[in-house]
Amino acid sequence: LEPRASPPRSALTADSTESTHTSIRKPSSMPRKEPRGRPGSAHGGPRPPRGLPSSFPPASRPAPAVPPAVGRWLLACSGAVAGAVVLGGVTRLTESGLSMVDWHLVKEMKPPRTQQEWEAEFQKYQQFPEFKILNHDMTLTEFKFIWYMEYSHRMWGRVVGLAYIIPAAYFWRKGWLSHPMKGRVLALCGLVCFQGLLGWYMVKSGLEEKPDSYDIPRVSQYRLAAHLGSALVLYSASLWTGLSLLLPPHQLHETRQLLRLRHFAHGTTALIFLTALSGAFVAGLDAGLVYNSFPKMGERWIPDDLLAFSPTLRNIFENPTTVQFDHRILGVASVTAVTALYLFSRKISLPHRTRMAVTSLLAAAWVQVCLGISTLLLYVPTPLAATHQSGSLALLSAALWLMSELRRVPK
Repeated sequence: LEPRASPPRSALTADSTESTHTSIRKPSSMPRKEPRGRPGSAHGGPRPPRGLPSSFPPASRPAPAVPPAVGRWLLACSGAVAGAVVLGGVTRLTESGLSMVDWHLVKEMKPPRTQQEWEAEFQKYQQFPEFKILNHDMTLTEFKFIWYMEYSHRMWGRVVGLAYIIPAAYFWRKGWLSHPMKGRVLALCGLVCFQGLLGWYMVKSGLEEKPDSYDIPRVSQYRLAAHLGSALVLYSASLWTGLSLLLPPHQLHETRQLLRLRHFAHGTTALIFLTALSGAFVAGLDAGLVYNSFPKMGERWIPDDLLAFSPTLRNIFENPTTVQFDHRILGVASVTAVTALYLFSRKISLPHRTRMAVTSLLAAAWVQVCLGISTLLLYVPTPLAATHQSGSLALLSAALWLMSELRRVPK
């Protein structure tokens, strides 16, 4: 018997392929019904077991961008707050803050018009210490001037409140505020309301009878500082948020020098804020009229009555000499820090807009120092003192602008 010859390799491959094709069922001409899958899924598949979630959580999406209109609104609000601060400073400088002896949210919006109404308002003012001790010879015409100064400040405060609350409600209803922005807006609106109540709480301190005190009636310097401090916080928060929304952040290289510059800017801004706040104690105690010389205080660098009060801590907040001395030191420290910040920034490559912020901060600091010295040497004239107070806002604004330019971009 002869052995059977094996088929060629090509024939074997063809036969196996043909048998494989014949073993596969031909597709039906009817359309196949897709298996039902998970709701919201693009692919079919069996339902998950009972007790498990029917779908995976959606991928995290970036928060929707806040429209630029919100940023412009906050910048406008910060400008309105700045106007209220300046107007409040002029009201204090003209000694008009205690002319309205009561507080009504709506009723006082209508000023006196007839002669009888003005006389009734003047009689109410005559019952309080400022008239009895300081203004006992004031005429009705003079009273109208100081009354309208305080009235303007209060009405402007109400305008500021409406400028925050009404647009905030509109933007909220339109859905233009992200979740974090809603929290900020609520905090700003709450701070506006708190600021109005704090203002009346401050005025009440100047209307109280003090039989053991023969000093000129004035509001508490502590409450004045709280009133100004809360206004500065409101202004800073509004300006910072508005700038963050409108100015695109820079893609800065996170070098060690940039980190030092950012920390330097934060510390300088805090020092500027503290200097402005110390000015409230100078105003509340009329400390600008104690020593009207510079750089010495009288004939000495350190006056003899610097620590005249006991305990020693009282001098920082209640001794006019110490309060003026502290304000001088803080002012010199602020301009020194700003100058050092400017010189340090020259060593770093910064964008043009950031360089403009640094230069503006330097210019505002030196102008503010010159205004402060001039106000002191000229015995605190009202126009110059009001300009000096406005300069503190300009200096703080430049510092906040620089901080906004140097802010870290979240990854």
